[in-house]
Amino acid sequence: MSALPITTLFPQASRLGYGCMGLGGDWDTPELTDADRESAFVALDAAVEAGITLFDHADIYRRGKSEQVFGEWLAARPGLRGRLLIQSKGGIRLPEGDCPGHYNADPAYLEDCVQGSLQRLGIDSLDLWLLHRPDPLWEPERLAQCFAALQAAGTVKHFGVSNMHHHQLALLGEAMGSAPVVNQLEISLARHELLEGDVTFNTGGPQDTVGTLDFCRRQGIQVQAWGSLAGGQFSRGPDAGPAASLVAELAERRQCAPEAIVLAWLLRHPLGIQPLVGSTQPARISACAESTGIELSREEWYRLYIAARENPLP
Repeated sequence: MSALPITTLFPQASRLGYGCMGLGGDWDTPELTDADRESAFVALDAAVEAGITLFDHADIYRRGKSEQVFGEWLAARPGLRGRLLIQSKGGIRLPEGDCPGHYNADPAYLEDCVQGSLQRLGIDSLDLWLLHRPDPLWEPERLAQCFAALQAAGTVKHFGVSNMHHHQLALLGEAMGSAPVVNQLEISLARHELLEGDVTFNTGGPQDTVGTLDFCRRQGIQVQAWGSLAGGQFSRGPDAGPAASLVAELAERRQCAPEAIVLAWLLRHPLGIQPLVGSTQPARISACAESTGIELSREEWYRLYIAARENPLP
């Protein structure tokens, strides 16, 4: 059974989402500082000003401080909660003592992840909750039961996943009785393997990613793109390589920021990819928002793709 499109479930969903991993200071400091709060509040205000309504978290980001500072920001802005979509992720356990960093899709652990996120965010329910990484020891039927219990309790409205290929999505969808609502994947001009597997089929190219985007499209699964700006490597100016040079050329032609061209490349895909941006700089957040008003031509899209892959198409 297909999932309902995210825009049907959440009509207020913005074309871009804001990734909150950069909020909350550094990873090793246990407490938030006033500087951490100020930086986060400025960034989040800029995201809202830019029209972004979806905010993406994970329980591990800054060891919980990203969710904590977001919760403080939200509490300081009464009435804003109803306009926003808040999603979080869980299922990654960071290294601790003799325990290695690993993935954990055990229902009891995931329920604790959800409760911890709700407490730090200061909210009663999450609009979306995603399994952060596939766990080789997962049991899809138990995971589906966990999701159903959390939904029945009203703590999570809808469920998704992150970093899953189409075989895993199909297996989980069978157990759930419907497809996950979201699949969050790393996609950008730099990380275009999900497209590459399709265009290089039958030419000896990579095949492990073939079909995942088409599966999501067929099942109505919203694809979110993390790492969508590729670490800024294409927006550093024309001297940063052929693809960056082309981005600069197109940005000058459109009278927009380079970041807007990089994201417009993702937005042009007919799947309706939802890029997540994570900059804490208000000017860059505003520049990213320009992308929603840009539609690249087919030729421009392919010029960027070919420049990024650094080889002609087969």
